[in-house]
Amino acid sequence: MSRKLVLLGIALALVPSVRAQEPKAAASKAAAPKEAPPIADNSFLMEEAYNQEYGVVQHISAFQRSREGQWVYAFTQEWPAPNQKHQLSYTVPVLHLDGVKTGVGDVAINYRYQAVGADDEPLWFSPRLSVYLPTGNANSGRGAGGLGVEVNLPVSYALSEKLVTHWNAGGSFTRLQSTLGGRGSSRGLRGGVSAIWLLAPTFNVMLESVASRIELVDSQGRSDVSTNYVVSPGVRGAINFRSGLQIVPGIAVPIGVGASSGQRDLFLYLSFEHPFR
Repeated sequence: MSRKLVLLGIALALVPSVRAQEPKAAASKAAAPKEAPPIADNSFLMEEAYNQEYGVVQHISAFQRSREGQWVYAFTQEWPAPNQKHQLSYTVPVLHLDGVKTGVGDVAINYRYQAVGADDEPLWFSPRLSVYLPTGNANSGRGAGGLGVEVNLPVSYALSEKLVTHWNAGGSFTRLQSTLGGRGSSRGLRGGVSAIWLLAPTFNVMLESVASRIELVDSQGRSDVSTNYVVSPGVRGAINFRSGLQIVPGIAVPIGVGASSGQRDLFLYLSFEHPFR
């Protein structure tokens, strides 16, 4: 299985998951402006089950680079619609692959419903539905050439004030089509678990573990399967401003395990979150 397919899978299945939030009262930032708010809406490979708060927008940049020099960058913007119960977002990926001109991949439009969880409750659940638009060049390996859909079921549970766990399970289906007339489909499964240690309100230590399986089927019924399993240690910190702006940089090192042994990536993260009311 080519590294191009692995990176395309990251762009299709991983990028909309780059969002999270540690449990806290919905009005914590407004009620206690002089206190440093905890890190909110910032996770790397896993998706946490906390929607964007009312009146707060977030701008997320994520960058993942392999040792071979291939990379994926994604920009995501998240909005409450109009409150924390419903969330809308979009993700625009940019891919750089071997022998392929750098360009935009398939753009995702995402909707999340806050089914379980409020304020400081320990258990949260927010199913997500994403639609992938065929904006990337399929012949260059930057896109599927057809529409795709993905469902993810993130669950978050706080074991204590200092330790939070997150659990993901989801699947995707994409129609593949090239400009030369070739047609096929892609089916994917993805799951993971993570733990975040709140060492301080503005500094967290993270350990994420994610497994994915992508199956491609061409017009003749031939299939090609790619599996990927990584364990990713990382850290994130926060810089808070009196205006309510929170800037969160982060770094992680996804390490391939099993069939993905030998994979060593660099993951960089930068988030800007601020009120817009």
